[in-house]
Amino acid sequence: MTVDATLQRVERYYDAAPRSDARVEEVGSLTLFVGNGPWSYYARPRLGVSEVVPQDIDRACARMRELDVPQALEWLAEATPSMRVAASRAGLSTVDGPLLVVADPVDVMLPGGVRLFLVGADEPALRDYLYLSARAFSETDDNDGPGQASPDPTEAAVAHLRARIADGRTVMMAAMSGTRLLAVGSHHPVVVGNEVISEIVGVGTLPDFRGRGLGAALTAALVADARQECSLVFLSAGDDDSARVYERVGFAQAGTTCLASC
Repeated sequence: MTVDATLQRVERYYDAAPRSDARVEEVGSLTLFVGNGPWSYYARPRLGVSEVVPQDIDRACARMRELDVPQALEWLAEATPSMRVAASRAGLSTVDGPLLVVADPVDVMLPGGVRLFLVGADEPALRDYLYLSARAFSETDDNDGPGQASPDPTEAAVAHLRARIADGRTVMMAAMSGTRLLAVGSHHPVVVGNEVISEIVGVGTLPDFRGRGLGAALTAALVADARQECSLVFLSAGDDDSARVYERVGFAQAGTTCLASC
């Protein structure tokens, strides 16, 4: 399968994934996903649209301001090249990140004394898991963005995540040493047409425990879990340095994700 075909599958995932959590509004050549819970989402090019104009970006930004939601736009550079031009003409700057897909997954050994486990919907300390993820990302932009919990998880955010874990829309894993939580990560499987695709998100390690292979081992375990039912597993890395870490556990770069804020 060509890279272009793979990116089209990712495009369909990005259109399908928010729909269970968001209201959909069409704004010209863009689709705006308005979260109906504690997670925020984005506006992105409508499926099948090749030409985005600055006026539609202006309209989408105005609508997000009116709704008082985060003013975020995201897209795949290779799928909709006109989006970058339109965003620039609308006065927005774009941040790029590598999009990676699982190509040749490898097993990664855990550091001594660390265990991985799946987090259940009935986990009483689920708020701690959300807090760790938020704390980890408070010091890095990697693998963060729309669809993530706020830095200080509310009861609504915890309940929302609990419901997603219960119905299988989120699979969360954690790493612990003794009774101490060290790292968390998730993947979000979605039925897209006749296949299941999942994105790995929110892989975060406490600052004091970085550089020990925890993130790589956790990512590899999430990949193994996702591949039991998913025909495509991917993630968006924050930068090239992060991408190289994921490449060591079997990912390959397939494209470029783009983010812009109004």
